[in-house]
Amino acid sequence: MKILAPSRLMVNFIIALSVAVPLIVVLLMNLETRTDLLGLDVGTYPFFHAVINGLTAILLAVGYALIKNNKMNLHRNVMMSAFVLSVVFLVSYVISKISHDPVPYGGEGIMRYVYFFILISHIVLSGIIVPLVLFTMYRALTGQYQKHKKIARWTFPIWMYVSVTGVLVYVFMQPYY
Repeated sequence: MKILAPSRLMVNFIIALSVAVPLIVVLLMNLETRTDLLGLDVGTYPFFHAVINGLTAILLAVGYALIKNNKMNLHRNVMMSAFVLSVVFLVSYVISKISHDPVPYGGEGIMRYVYFFILISHIVLSGIIVPLVLFTMYRALTGQYQKHKKIARWTFPIWMYVSVTGVLVYVFMQPYY
């Protein structure tokens, strides 16, 4: 079911947003002073983010199963829910970076290397997933299903990886909050 008409303006908006989001996050990570917007403890945000990431991973798996079983309307609804959760995550993540300094990882030995591998791959793919998700959603909402399917083959595993590693980063960091 086509919801939007294809538009060059929308493509340009997706590209602009895909560049702006990672830049804003990088700028916020390097703020000199923080303003605690909601008065929450430093560990509250990461726990919330882990829950959101875990729920997103579940929705992605359900959405994948639904499309494999030709349940297109249910697939669309589940994937839209995953998208909404990701937007909630992003807004909360921005608020958390404005509110609190980053917490350093305190682990040692092999776990330190494992953590940083997971963290770095998570961060890099988080920047890549923004345009992939936006274009995948856009292609579906404009009825460009062949293009949607083509890009979704890349979007799904990367989005799933980012969601699952988001939970893992929390698990590694939880003792240090």
